[in-house]
Amino acid sequence: MPEIRSFHPRLVVEGGDAALDFYTAALGAEITERYTVDGRVVHAMLQVGPVRFAVKDADDADPAPGSDGPPVILTLEVDDADAVAERMLAAGARVVFPIADHDYGDRGGRLADPFGHHWMIAARRLDLTPDEIQARLDAVTR
Repeated sequence: MPEIRSFHPRLVVEGGDAALDFYTAALGAEITERYTVDGRVVHAMLQVGPVRFAVKDADDADPAPGSDGPPVILTLEVDDADAVAERMLAAGARVVFPIADHDYGDRGGRLADPFGHHWMIAARRLDLTPDEIQARLDAVTR
């Protein structure tokens, strides 16, 4: 069975930087990662004590609360994204974004469980620095 390495929620918001400001002030969160595309937060990881959670700006694929999509995306970091996706699909999940290699160093995709929750499944392929990840995201959007 594939190993699950971590689990965290990803909060989808309108105004990612304002949300980061709020969570740092209100919870004492530390921003450990922050990546942008065209000035919008595509991923920011926050740490509060032993707890981690991510924040991202809403977009066409991920609307914010009060719209048509799920406002929270559950993320599983695993050792084998393909194997976890196969198990989930066999149990009744459906593909939202297929498992694929990504420029930021992960192999992953998104599945929806039968209850409507979205699960990002990701396996690290490359150990990149935060600067390398941001540079790769910038190169893709140019």
